[in-house]
Amino acid sequence: MTVEEQRSEEMLPTPSEANPIRVLIVDDHALFRRGLEMVLGQEVDIEVVGEAADGAEAVTMAKEMAPDIVLMDVRMPRRGGIDATSAIKEAVPSAKIVMLTISDEEADLYDAIKAGAMGYLLKEISIDEVAADIRAVYGGQSLISPSMASKLLSEFAAMIKNKDDRPQLPTPRLTDREMEVLRLVAKGMNNRDIAKQLYISENTVKNHIRNILEKLQLHSRMEAVVYAVREKLLEIT
Repeated sequence: MTVEEQRSEEMLPTPSEANPIRVLIVDDHALFRRGLEMVLGQEVDIEVVGEAADGAEAVTMAKEMAPDIVLMDVRMPRRGGIDATSAIKEAVPSAKIVMLTISDEEADLYDAIKAGAMGYLLKEISIDEVAADIRAVYGGQSLISPSMASKLLSEFAAMIKNKDDRPQLPTPRLTDREMEVLRLVAKGMNNRDIAKQLYISENTVKNHIRNILEKLQLHSRMEAVVYAVREKLLEIT
């Protein structure tokens, strides 16, 4: 491990039983909330600090509790999850929001990214995977269900076709390896899977992603994919 990789490792948050990841669950289905709470309650490094049944309640609770992670449904009464995400990000910038929903609509995915969500996961995933996803987002990763990754690319491919007359702006140059990493991110792969695919360490993947974000002057890997598709840095097939 290089000195740079060691430094990157040391900067990551280290949740523990004494310093657990504080999670707020937001969903209008009480049974789903209770199921998540029961599963996450078995994790020594994760603490469910509250539950909200709609977006309005979620914003109020987030302001009071300042959770590390918010698991947010999209479609809810009173105030939807995407609108609540924008409000929470403004009021509690440190909170990282993961959409956990049945909605596989491209528009919801796109709006969630714009609102500041760091993950978009479908409820079809195993509930046992949620704890690992929470840790990943807490550690700085952005997550997207693989089935939604292709929808994201399709959404922006359509946007590109409708904006052929827009002015072409110079784009920062990414290395071949950075482009490889970005393409795999666009497929919805997490850092561990990217590392296995490219036969490199997870820390090296993290360093590549950090360099990509710095070059593109963006804040998350989701934004990097959106930018790359928009600027035709990625091939759409």
